[in-house]
Amino acid sequence: QCDLQGLWRNELGSSMTLSALDAAGTFSGSYHTAVAATNKQILVSPLQGAQQYPSAKGQPTFGFTVQWQFSDSTTAFVGQCFVDHRGNEMLETMWLLREEVPSRRDAWKATR
Repeated sequence: QCDLQGLWRNELGSSMTLSALDAAGTFSGSYHTAVAATNKQILVSPLQGAQQYPSAKGQPTFGFTVQWQFSDSTTAFVGQCFVDHRGNEMLETMWLLREEVPSRRDAWKATR
């Protein structure tokens, strides 16, 4: 069974800490990115998310958003937790980042 609670690190050096799930399947935590397209100081940023109730396979899907404290952007992550044959948990995710732009005309370049 995958348990999202705890400290997670990715291959680029970013880390996040997730709280235990509440009764509704939601969680909170913090994200510290090691990769950013900014000259500003990178700050630990809050996140909020939800996990789908685990199936019999125990490899649930989840999603969360990060409210970056050092830029005018928000990132949404979706993914699934997998358990390998040794019992190691791994998160596979995809993300979309939306930056604030000055006008609707510039919206085409606001999402990565």
